[in-house]
Amino acid sequence: MEKYEFDSLVLSVSLPAQLCVREHSCWLHVKKEVREKGLLLDKDDVIPLKEAFKWIVQGPIAKELGGVSVVTKSALEVAVEFTHQPTDADCHFLASACPDCFKPTKNKQSVFTRMAVVKALEKISDAKFLRLFACPPPQPSSCCVPQGVHCLHLSVFIAGRYNKFCRSLPQTPWVIDGERRMESSVEELIAAPVLSAFRADGFNFSSSGREDVDVRTLGNGRPFAMELLNPHRARLNHEEMKQLQQSINVSSDKIRVRDLQIVSREAMSRMKEGEEEKTKSYTALIWTRKPIKSEDIAFISDIKELTLDQKTPLRVLHRRALAVRQRVVHSMNVRFMDAHHFHLELKTQAGTYIKEFVHGDFGRTKPNLCELLKTDTDILELDVESVDVDWPPAIPE
Repeated sequence: MEKYEFDSLVLSVSLPAQLCVREHSCWLHVKKEVREKGLLLDKDDVIPLKEAFKWIVQGPIAKELGGVSVVTKSALEVAVEFTHQPTDADCHFLASACPDCFKPTKNKQSVFTRMAVVKALEKISDAKFLRLFACPPPQPSSCCVPQGVHCLHLSVFIAGRYNKFCRSLPQTPWVIDGERRMESSVEELIAAPVLSAFRADGFNFSSSGREDVDVRTLGNGRPFAMELLNPHRARLNHEEMKQLQQSINVSSDKIRVRDLQIVSREAMSRMKEGEEEKTKSYTALIWTRKPIKSEDIAFISDIKELTLDQKTPLRVLHRRALAVRQRVVHSMNVRFMDAHHFHLELKTQAGTYIKEFVHGDFGRTKPNLCELLKTDTDILELDVESVDVDWPPAIPE
């Protein structure tokens, strides 16, 4: 626990399942004694053993940890599990009394889970229980044994935007048939300093769309978010976040991060909200088989709101379902370069396959640039210029 930074914790205690049997036996004994004295006592009036134990130990725990609050709701959970082998057999009689409650499961070593024992105790009649188990229960000769302390901190979420300046860097680790194809990725270049700063056990990375390995992401960058799993440090102030962003940016010239900030779990969904209604802007370097003049391509700049039918591209068919998706190219602008090359600027609906719009993907995208220009065309370079998602909030430099 010394590796965690925290000012409060919630204590989670796992007691041996057989204690439920002993607690039930004690309750039946107390109920009989109270009834004989002409008094009334409901089970709800009795504090459960587990809660009583937590009340007793939370004061000493708080004191031992230097005044840390032990509360019912905290980002840090401290779980303590106890066992008591000498009384393990105390609940075995329930298996024959209530066989339906004890079903073998793959992940559990024993069928006598706490949940199964509680369920059986709810089903068994008092008379039957008293026939099969001592009331009150015999006093054990040894104490429960702690099996260890396990700490788990709630996830911390961070967000920002990244630029990618390299045409040989995948967004996520590129593994094909179990073999690593590229030495790094955008995800890993960002994650390494972040994991170190928050001392987290792991992470989940997500972003507003993704670019191909050979595509740059320029402009204000692409929004991304990370869930940090079991962080041992959960808070960084504004200056520390600024330093973390700087350490990411100096670690590689292939990427750059901006607007790095801690966000809430709820805010994460803003990145994905209405994703297909968002627009993205691109610049592509186009090659044409047939020689062209500036006036041959000028008409493209006049095309607005062009609806495409895009069958799942061949290059992604191994990981995406076969479907025909309608996407809209909102506007285009051309800049003539030479007889076989021009720059094409596009503003499109998010999710549009730009490469396939250019070369047609063997007719799987219609209409396409080949049809419009009546010649074979291909894309030599592609840059993402903007991802129009207004999240996360911009942080002034």
